[in-house]
Amino acid sequence: MNPITKAIRIQTERTNEMEHSTPMFLTSSFCFDNAEDMRAAFADESDDNIYSRFSNPNVDEFTAKIVALEGAESGYATASGMSAIFGSIMALLKQGDHLLSSDSIFGSTHTIITKYLPKYGIEATEISAGATEAEWEAAIQPNTKMIYLETPTNPGLDILDIEMISKIAKKHHVLLNVDNCFATPILQTPIALGADIVVHSATKWIDGQGRVLGGVVVGKKELIHEIYLFCRSTGPALSPFNAWVLSKSLETLDVRMERHASNALFIAEQLESHPKIASLKYPFLKSHPKYSIAAKQMKSGGGIVCFDLKGGLESGKKFLDALQILSLTGNLGDTRSIASHPASTTHAKLTEAERAAVSITPGLIRISVGLEHQDDILNDILQALEKS
Repeated sequence: MNPITKAIRIQTERTNEMEHSTPMFLTSSFCFDNAEDMRAAFADESDDNIYSRFSNPNVDEFTAKIVALEGAESGYATASGMSAIFGSIMALLKQGDHLLSSDSIFGSTHTIITKYLPKYGIEATEISAGATEAEWEAAIQPNTKMIYLETPTNPGLDILDIEMISKIAKKHHVLLNVDNCFATPILQTPIALGADIVVHSATKWIDGQGRVLGGVVVGKKELIHEIYLFCRSTGPALSPFNAWVLSKSLETLDVRMERHASNALFIAEQLESHPKIASLKYPFLKSHPKYSIAAKQMKSGGGIVCFDLKGGLESGKKFLDALQILSLTGNLGDTRSIASHPASTTHAKLTEAERAAVSITPGLIRISVGLEHQDDILNDILQALEKS
């Protein structure tokens, strides 16, 4: 079956009630018929559920769908995107290892890499998202064990060549870990391009309606097993209720992303030459500096548009305050369009120099384009631009 069909048809085995929709397994633990079955489960000699921190039917169903969509061997779901990212790094690196990361990454990921990894004796360096193949290879150190990147990047929409970087990683026997949150497995499958691990914040496009938190990491079976053991002990388990919601969300992800992307492309095309916008980026505009790479590795440009207002910080504030339909919230990937100001919110903990290095200017606005009628989204942005 096509992965999109699998995301709809994969389902937990029916109970005796013969339900069509998977029920919620809201339980902390699971029972056994006898002592031997319980012993075998705790000894990992069976796949029986023990405790919902370890596994749960709802969580397993959600994970299996993501594994199918990404073309992975295995997966593990977590309580949030950040717990998936942290687990995917900490389970596979140790004291003395080195992590090489793109510098254009989500603010909290940057904090983990620069503030917390050094506390555990893990070295980390960042390289420009626009680095050449030679620069990426030169940044590999003898103790480099993992390369971490996201593409498209948050919030600047830089595009990194996954296939090129994966070849460097394989040459040096380094793991490649890709955050695929912005593209989703509908628009981009990093494993097919050479990635070993893929992480998601399921809170975003995968949920798609701003309801629940969730994260997931998929990849090679032996790597996921190590991540599972780490998370099983440290506890960032995805709740069964959230997993049930997210599994249902995956059944519409394909059609939602098609609408998000078509709306976003329309908005980007209409705003690209607006007199109050200094610059605008969208991966599937030919004006994007990495358009050719985006077109090679993505099916469409996704649902995020970002632009830099000529008036800087003050214009950004006026723009946000003038919006009448778009929401101001710290999320993205919702059915409802959202506007945010990364310099004062998601990336506020970066220094001014760090923000400048990844193109986060004082006037940068990030639009998560929703499913409303494209004319209504555009008209709200246009009237707010006039007042900014």
